[in-house]
Amino acid sequence: MENPGAEDSGYLSGQFLIAMPTMPDPRFERSVIYMFSHTAQGAMGIVVNKPLPHISFKDLAGQLGIEAVRRKAPLPVHFGGPVETGRGFVLHSPDYMREATVKFDDAVALTATIDVLKAIAEGEGPARCMLALGYAGWSAGQLDTEIQQNSWLNCPVDSEILFDGDVSKKWVKAIAKLGIDPSFLAGEAGHA
Repeated sequence: MENPGAEDSGYLSGQFLIAMPTMPDPRFERSVIYMFSHTAQGAMGIVVNKPLPHISFKDLAGQLGIEAVRRKAPLPVHFGGPVETGRGFVLHSPDYMREATVKFDDAVALTATIDVLKAIAEGEGPARCMLALGYAGWSAGQLDTEIQQNSWLNCPVDSEILFDGDVSKKWVKAIAKLGIDPSFLAGEAGHA
């Protein structure tokens, strides 16, 4: 299934949403969010740079009854957002496609079924992926208001940033895509 609403509509589906340094909500401080849906009815995305410190993929797989974890590289579990935090989402390369997979473009797809977790555990999943629990959601007009209040920037998605294992640099790299030095943003500069 292709990304609905991905046409040039003025909405941010398929973009990164980047928290400004003055972000008032601590859950989104220095966040980079992959926006998979933004319409007049609301918006949804997944935070891609906030790993959860107390749960690993192996732990999660065990809780779901997935016993054999053959995956060699560690797969952090991220805080995807404050909505439905018990629900898992896997953003991944589109080399793994199933009936429940939504393909957004040539670099990014999303699967939210246990099948993708089993495939990853067995070493047969997508070549590139990131796992998150929960998502960020906004009601109709809410995100637009937050953008007008200078809480967010946006830029085109870069799959290298999205799937980069070094989450500590994703925020800086996303802002750099806009040609902005983060120290020039309000809240980042030093005090005299």
